[in-house]
Amino acid sequence: MDWKTLESLLSGVNKYSTGFGRIWLSVVFVFRVMVFVVAAERVWVDDQKEFDCDTKRPGCPNACYNYFFPIIHTRLWALQLIFVTCPSFLVVMHVWYREDRERKYRLTHGDEAKLYDNPGQKHGGLWWTYLISLFVKTGVEVGFLYLLHMIYNNFDMPRSVVCDVEPCRQVTCYIARPTEKRVFTYFMVGASALCIILNVAEIFYLIAMHILHLTHKGSHVTRRTRCAQSECDECSMPMNTIDYKLACPEKVEKQS
Repeated sequence: MDWKTLESLLSGVNKYSTGFGRIWLSVVFVFRVMVFVVAAERVWVDDQKEFDCDTKRPGCPNACYNYFFPIIHTRLWALQLIFVTCPSFLVVMHVWYREDRERKYRLTHGDEAKLYDNPGQKHGGLWWTYLISLFVKTGVEVGFLYLLHMIYNNFDMPRSVVCDVEPCRQVTCYIARPTEKRVFTYFMVGASALCIILNVAEIFYLIAMHILHLTHKGSHVTRRTRCAQSECDECSMPMNTIDYKLACPEKVEKQS
């Protein structure tokens, strides 16, 4: 798999991410992709050939290996990284869609016309797209952690296993480099848990900032639509001359 291509595609996500999103992307590439490509993937090279069993019966080591390792860790992590990073493309595609609409709008109404103040600003539909992508990424992380826990029993990597599947009968098999595999497994699980924490923190941050923006926008509209006359304490009519005269006739007589 060409991880450099994935990195180049996701580099554009940084422009539209919050601080939490930038930290998340750094954790994904530095602590997960780099560790996976440079070190972890090599630990599982020729793993099946080094899976030894106390028997020479043909087919027994292969059957036991397939039973205890239905999905190799490295392939599961590669699939997890692909599924985790894919939701970020939704945000980039949505920004591209806005920029395309902006370009068509300017062709119709002139170069000075603007459909969006900033196509990458997280308001409206883009805010929902960004929020949904965070929920999807969090769900994928939790789902793969549960799958890894269910398959490999609490993320552990034993030194040996007792195999009792056809064509084996109570055969002890030995796993190659169990300590290295255990260390990398816990490291990748910890990095995944850190990404979940960052995603949850970013979800709360986005919701809080959105509520704050709506509150500030509502108070700003309220101030602009109230009567601007400082002498009229009780008048709460809109800033309209006719409405002001009808609501506060005594103030109009004093001013005239």
